[in-house]
Amino acid sequence: MLPSPNLWMSHIIQVPATLIPISSWETGSVPTIAVSLTGCGFVWVQVNKDKVKQLMRDIGKEIYQLNMAGCYWLPSSTIDHITRCKNLVKLNLSGCHVTSLRLSKMLSSLQHLRSLAIDVNPGFDASQLSSECKATLSRVSELKQTLYTPSYGVVPCCTSLEKLLLYFEILDHSREGFMLSGQLMVGESNVPHYQNLRIFYARLAPGYVNQEVVRLYLAVLSDRTPENLHAFLISAPGSFAETGATKNLLDSMARNVRLDALQLPKAWINGSGLLQHLKFNNPFYFSFSRCTLSGGHLIQRVINGGKDLKSLTSLNLSGCVHCLAPESLFRKAEDDIDSSILESLVVSCCNLRHLNLSAAHHHSSESIGNHLCQLLSRLKHLLSLALPVCSITDVAASVEKPPTTPNLVPQTFGKKVRIGIPTYPKNLGDQANQKIESSVFWALMGSLRFLETLEIIGSSFSSAMPRNEPAIRNSLPPCVRAQSVGDSEVAAISQLTYLQSLTLAQLPNILTGSGLVNIGLQCQHLRTLSLANLGMMGKVVYMSALMDMLKHCRCLRDLRLEQPYFCAGAQFFQALSHCSSLQRLCIVSRSGTLQSDAVMSFMASCLEVIMCHMFMGEPLTVCKNLQQSIVRSFQAERPALNVVIFPLLHEDLTEVIRDVPMRHLDEITLFKSRVAEEPPNLWW
Repeated sequence: MLPSPNLWMSHIIQVPATLIPISSWETGSVPTIAVSLTGCGFVWVQVNKDKVKQLMRDIGKEIYQLNMAGCYWLPSSTIDHITRCKNLVKLNLSGCHVTSLRLSKMLSSLQHLRSLAIDVNPGFDASQLSSECKATLSRVSELKQTLYTPSYGVVPCCTSLEKLLLYFEILDHSREGFMLSGQLMVGESNVPHYQNLRIFYARLAPGYVNQEVVRLYLAVLSDRTPENLHAFLISAPGSFAETGATKNLLDSMARNVRLDALQLPKAWINGSGLLQHLKFNNPFYFSFSRCTLSGGHLIQRVINGGKDLKSLTSLNLSGCVHCLAPESLFRKAEDDIDSSILESLVVSCCNLRHLNLSAAHHHSSESIGNHLCQLLSRLKHLLSLALPVCSITDVAASVEKPPTTPNLVPQTFGKKVRIGIPTYPKNLGDQANQKIESSVFWALMGSLRFLETLEIIGSSFSSAMPRNEPAIRNSLPPCVRAQSVGDSEVAAISQLTYLQSLTLAQLPNILTGSGLVNIGLQCQHLRTLSLANLGMMGKVVYMSALMDMLKHCRCLRDLRLEQPYFCAGAQFFQALSHCSSLQRLCIVSRSGTLQSDAVMSFMASCLEVIMCHMFMGEPLTVCKNLQQSIVRSFQAERPALNVVIFPLLHEDLTEVIRDVPMRHLDEITLFKSRVAEEPPNLWW
């Protein structure tokens, strides 16, 4: 009898003669083995090229699913050993560097392959793929392709595609500063086979080249829309103009298909009547991120005036500043929402599990029982939620309570201010004169007991570290309605017993950070923590509470901190050393300082840390010396170790960022809202 299918690499390595399963499931009636080199916390540290080769030799023929996503540290010669896995059905090589020749050799021996994920890097040449390789690709029904160069990749060879996921990460400029073109390489086929396509997903990084290339992929779709298409999703930042070809595609979709999932660039929806013409079957995912969609249009065209949408499980309205107002023509973004629109949404979409309302001003009126938090508390199935800071404040509190104490300075970068920091209370009972348990946000947190991901982000917050641009030197002030949000609201989050991921950004009234301690004590499943611009900007007022919190975060794996004047010294790293499961650390701090020997001691004590990114105010020489010391001391024992220590305001920051492995860049280094960013379970 074959071992249980879910087999983690760490267990195979520790006990080579015995295969120890973590969990099991039924795959039809045929037991299989699924090996993940990236799914377990211990794998990053333990897996090196020799152990991977040993795995392939020992059980290669029994492996049916192999996930090597993000194994950027493995050399191509090691990945070649996948050819021993003759019975592979699913293979994920995202983040692995594989040339077209090596890919050809590998796929030629994988005749049973049906699902493939690869990167297409500069130098990829489809003409180097052998006929045996193309035969394998012709049977692949699921393809995920990340493009770093203008190319169709292997798409033209995949004649049986049902699911196509495309990630466009092409830069507009070469390292030498030359402008790149969106034109595909000479000799590439321009006839992708979409006739069986059911799912089309494209995510674009910023840049005009990515837009040019995705239009080439869409050109074939505009000629003939697949009859079985039920999910059409394009995630494009900024302005992505509609063309005649894309308009023909959307018109064809409106006539010929019924969709279950939809996401379009904002320019394709804004001002058009597209939504009232598209037909939906049993939709499970909608994203209207950054669209000027009014609440009236949302109810009439998407929910059909209150139609039962129990099938909808994921909804992204991030940046839709008018989505909870009846009309947008004469409305200011700061005006109160229409609670009846939100109520219709909650009633119709009662099974929502993922909801994103961030990057907008959603201000509730003084009407009793109609606060946004009170209405959202009815969504008992929510697993992830993203809200703007100004949406969670009690209306009366925002009017009556002074936003800050006299000691606080404005939320701008300025001269350091020396003030006395009061001792933070150790428990909720010490919160003098604050009836936090009667607040609407406290009640919301109490009603969403099974919430796993929570993001509370200021509506005007922007990270100091954007993707392809120099660091931002100034930040916009927080919304006036958000001025009262602080320690008591953070303390309310501690009710979420099953919380795994927490993001807090631009909470102006953080005075001591006392609520963080409560979260550390109560949220024992917390794995990801991201804090940005809390309290005043001239001093890290919550440092003492943060260090106390970290002593209790035994399961924490990812920590991202973004705060001006952050001091990463001995006390901080000593507290952080209590996080025994920590794998990734990112600190972004204008005028921030670090203590090199404290960093080295931390890296020596936390053996599972494989990513250390620090973008601070130290001189370039200090940063380079520390980075080299960490790599020299720990790279051999931790093959996956990725270290970037660099001045935040240095002109070459964007060049440094482009060398960061995409897995780290996308998941932690760059700040963004991730709730309902894409459909759940988009890829295995």
